[in-house]
Amino acid sequence: MDSSNKTGEQSFKSNELEKTKISLMRILVEKQDPSSKEVDDPTLTRFLRARDLDVEKASAMFLKYLKWKRSFVPNGSISPSEITNETEQNKMFLQGSDKKGQPIAVLFGARHFRHKGGADEFKRFIVYIFDKIFARMPPGQEKFVLIADLEGWGYANSDIRAYLAAVSMVQDYYPERLGKLFIVHSPYIFMTAWKIVCPFIDDKTRKKIVFVENKKLKSTLLEDIDESQLPETYGGKLPLVPIHET
Repeated sequence: MDSSNKTGEQSFKSNELEKTKISLMRILVEKQDPSSKEVDDPTLTRFLRARDLDVEKASAMFLKYLKWKRSFVPNGSISPSEITNETEQNKMFLQGSDKKGQPIAVLFGARHFRHKGGADEFKRFIVYIFDKIFARMPPGQEKFVLIADLEGWGYANSDIRAYLAAVSMVQDYYPERLGKLFIVHSPYIFMTAWKIVCPFIDDKTRKKIVFVENKKLKSTLLEDIDESQLPETYGGKLPLVPIHET
C-alpha cells in the first residue's frame, strides 16, 4: 500500500471515529439538557476536538457552555446598547478573509481602556464580536484570524482582568474558533502583561499565536493573506471597517 492510500485510510478511520464519538456525545448531552437537540454536529465537533475526542470531558464542557449562554446571553444575542462603552473606543474592526477563507478581525490594543461598564460589559463585547465574525463566515468555515496591533500600547491600556476573561471565553465557550492570532507592533513593556496571561493559555491556543517582527510584518501577513484582503494599514488594499458598522 502506498503512502497516499495509507494516509487516506487513516483519515477515513479518524473521521469514522469522530462521527461515532459525536453520536455518543449527542446522546449524553441531550439526556442532560434537551435543548442540545437544537445544536448542530459541527458545534459538538468543536467541543469534542477541544477535549481530544474525550466524550465525557467534551460533554461536560459543552453543557457548561449552554448553561453560561442561557444566563449571560438570555436574549440569544447582545445588542449595541449593552456595549456602548466598548464600541465608543473604536478598537475592533472586521473586513476581508485570509487564503483559507477565514474572516479577518483587527484589534488596536492601545485604544482599550477600563471603563465604568466593567468586566461584564467587556465580556458582552466579546460575545458581540464573535456573533459578528460568525455572521461573515462562508459555509463550511468555522475559524477566524485576529491581528492584535499593540502599537502605542502602554500601562494605561493594561487590563489583566479583561485579558484573562478573553482567554477563558475563547477556550471555554468558543473552542476551535481561533485560526491564528498575529500580535504585531508589540512593545517591550507588553511582555510584563504577557508573562501574567500566558500561563492561562492552553497549548492548543498558544500554538496559534504568532509574534510578528516589525521588519517582517507585511511579508509575514502576506503568507496567509492576499494583498487584496489585507488592511491598508499593513500595506494591503482593504480599508478598516469598525465591527459595529459591519
